[in-house]
Amino acid sequence: MKKLENKVAVVTGAASGMGKEIAKLYASEGAKVIVADLNLDGAESVVNEITEKNGVAKAVQVNVAKQEDIDNMIDTAVNEFGTLDILVNNAGIMDGFEPVGDILDERWDMIFEVNTTGVMRAMRKALPIFLEKESGVIINTASTGGLNGAHAGATYGASKHAVIGLTKNTGYMYAQKGIRCNAIAPGGVATNIAASMKSVSEFGMERTKAVQGVMPRIGQPEEIAQVALFLASDESSFVNGTVVTADGGWTAAF
Repeated sequence: MKKLENKVAVVTGAASGMGKEIAKLYASEGAKVIVADLNLDGAESVVNEITEKNGVAKAVQVNVAKQEDIDNMIDTAVNEFGTLDILVNNAGIMDGFEPVGDILDERWDMIFEVNTTGVMRAMRKALPIFLEKESGVIINTASTGGLNGAHAGATYGASKHAVIGLTKNTGYMYAQKGIRCNAIAPGGVATNIAASMKSVSEFGMERTKAVQGVMPRIGQPEEIAQVALFLASDESSFVNGTVVTADGGWTAAF
């Protein structure tokens, strides 16, 4: 029996990196997957990889900063596959390691729209479906930067701290409704998120250099996908409202 047999999952940021590997792994474990990403060509490429291995998936173009895109994403899951069982809020962007004194309002707003508000809106949209069926799983990609202060700039760190707070509150609030909500806090992982970094702060990078220097190793997206599979499956039935740190032991140093 596959671990996600007959489940329907939505994965954001699924055209590359951790989201791509989560979508592929979920499909291999029997889930029907909505591969959601701003990069539609990349999402369709992932769908092709899934279907070539007899999996079921559909690509949806989504800007998670737009409510209408999030609504369409969740509605597509229901219209195509009949329901929604698993929501993985993985899409995210980086800052430029700016300390608070160098934050620009527009950059702050954009990072929070994508990393935090988009997560909230997707959860809010999925919740009525989960409440009606009295079951559902939410997995949010946070970051070790949501637990510590020296893994990125002030904006990214604040946005991921907020995701962790949202995760814990949701896990507790709906614990008796058959809904589980957890977060993954990856350490350094080999993805393309650095492409979203603009005008990097030399001061901020210098301040975080010592912390980066004790990272045991860079993780692979497939390793994070395995954590996401555990959290989506019944194997984690008693895990709720918490953060699973997957960083190779990095934050054990602090």
